[in-house]
Amino acid sequence: MSLLYRRNRTHGTWVVKASNGHGTYWTKAVGFADDYDDSNGNDVLDFFQAQDAAKRLARGGSGTSDSAPATVDAALTAYEADLKARASNPYNAQWPRNHLTKVLLAKPVALLTSTELQKWRDGLLTKMAPSTINRLAGCLCAALELAARHDQRVKNKRSWDVGLAGLPDAQEARNVVLSDQKVREFVAHAYALNDKLGLLVDTLAITGARPSQAVRLRVADLDAHPVRPKLSMPKSAKGGGRNRAKKRNERYSVPMTAQLAAKLREAAKGRADDAPLLLQSDGSPWGDNPGQTYHRQIDKVVTAIGLDPDAVTIYALRHSSIVRSLLMNIPIRVVASLHNTSVGMIERTYSKYITEYSDDISRKALLQDEPATADNVVALAR
Repeated sequence: MSLLYRRNRTHGTWVVKASNGHGTYWTKAVGFADDYDDSNGNDVLDFFQAQDAAKRLARGGSGTSDSAPATVDAALTAYEADLKARASNPYNAQWPRNHLTKVLLAKPVALLTSTELQKWRDGLLTKMAPSTINRLAGCLCAALELAARHDQRVKNKRSWDVGLAGLPDAQEARNVVLSDQKVREFVAHAYALNDKLGLLVDTLAITGARPSQAVRLRVADLDAHPVRPKLSMPKSAKGGGRNRAKKRNERYSVPMTAQLAAKLREAAKGRADDAPLLLQSDGSPWGDNPGQTYHRQIDKVVTAIGLDPDAVTIYALRHSSIVRSLLMNIPIRVVASLHNTSVGMIERTYSKYITEYSDDISRKALLQDEPATADNVVALAR
């Protein structure tokens, strides 16, 4: 670390220059020099006061590493601990590490600029879909927000608000809806590839649940009634909140077919009520991030049914289930409840299908021609 002096037309500026541990360094102005005005220990500093301010910024107020300004790397570590404490998915803090550069990881949160964050975000466009970039940026923003709440020295919240702003028109691209026949093919090819994968895919296709919900099903959540079988599906607790752990333990009832119930009953045979209902082929649970395990197999399934794995993901089963329900005239409120989402989200995401589903209903309200009477009936010539 070193202290620099930059001469200006009026007051000079004291600047701290510190290594980031990866071969480069960062700089930050700590105050004006006492060239014209007496030092006040606040914004106008003499040489010794500037030294102290530089040390506080680079090392922390006590001069120990524990109170040093948090880097992006440290912010992600703290965010991961916070997620675990709230029974949330720690992968949301681990995922950004796979794409951030070493320079960005080592940079103090307080020194991030909107320009460099936007450059990093836009550089991902060649690697992933815009909707994926928005989710990744959201995870990073959450970590930076947490760091800012715990460190009053972080005053640059606007940097990530601007630099990591969501890319426009990113939501619709991945909402692929498959025909019923394609869904059946999807399930059949998954079973052909792996029985356990097939059972997971079958469950998602029938219930329309998110993969992260289905993998948390327990044996006790299965009600294999011979006529009205159902699952007590764990809620996703999407949207965060401090009571996230409580929400994740809540269940809601989802109907399923007798055929799927029979398969699940056979898979659960002889296992404890609190054991995971759906397992991998080696008998282990799918975990909090099942996509990391099955994504290559799902790509093979999508390719086998003649579709593009870059466009079609396992979430297409959920989208297809929602649209199928709408087209079967199931009320939107019920569709939203069965899929653990909101009416507003259904309306925003599936509006064109809502219009299609309501066509027969709204057609009844159209103004019809006046019915013919005996006075205005004209006989056709023979």
